[in-house]
Amino acid sequence: MASILTYGINASLYAALGATLARRLWRRDASPDPSPGWLHFALFVPLALQGWILYQDVLGQGAMYLGVGTALASIVWLSLLIYWGANFFYRLDGLQALVMPVAAVAALMPAFLPAIKPLTHVDAPYFRIHLTLSILAYSLFTIASLHGLLMAVLERSLHRGMPPAPLRNLPPLLTLEKLLFRIIFLGFVLLTASLITGMLFSAGLFGQALVLTHKTVFGILSWLIFGGLLAGRALRGWRGRLALRWTVAGFLTLVLAYIGSKFVVEILLGR
Repeated sequence: MASILTYGINASLYAALGATLARRLWRRDASPDPSPGWLHFALFVPLALQGWILYQDVLGQGAMYLGVGTALASIVWLSLLIYWGANFFYRLDGLQALVMPVAAVAALMPAFLPAIKPLTHVDAPYFRIHLTLSILAYSLFTIASLHGLLMAVLERSLHRGMPPAPLRNLPPLLTLEKLLFRIIFLGFVLLTASLITGMLFSAGLFGQALVLTHKTVFGILSWLIFGGLLAGRALRGWRGRLALRWTVAGFLTLVLAYIGSKFVVEILLGR
């Protein structure tokens, strides 16, 4: 496990870069920049540092540890890493400025909410695949939720006139909407694969593919919500606030499925 100083340095880097980017975006003379600036490349430093920290926390103690704090930090880190890569193709500085304060807080989570016990059954078939797919799906749906909220703010500001400076450099709403549904579709594919590998893992370990636990019920419910959203988009052209409501509902259900259950078990029950 990394030291508290390392967590603090990582969080401070996120906070400093986020504040610098936000200040730059709020300048009245802010103009679109077609290429990533130095801030974008500087962000790779805390991303790389946190990647090393997460590796030490999860795998650096001779076993696999993944508590509430590490899970939250991993999801936010991977979300920001995906957006960092996407920013080479889409100008999404406004959303990065929104996510970096969250990343600064999440970077401290493993220090205050460490894993109590190592994960069991880590050598069982499909377990690591299931865990990796689950975290990837969580990260993409985290991005989708933040992306949808940003679109809602942008749409409302456009109706009222000139949007604030941080939103002026974003792509057009239609482009953002297409990107949103691509993210949701990819997240849905990963979530589907996660549920399948989870059932295969359960069948191999317990002899029963579907055990109706808290995690399973909410995981399937979130899969139905996102599947319904994609079907509504394809068949009825759902968009705007309706799509945002479904996205947020699916994301919150997914949070209850994994993070919620780990919080209850590890923090409230102390197991």
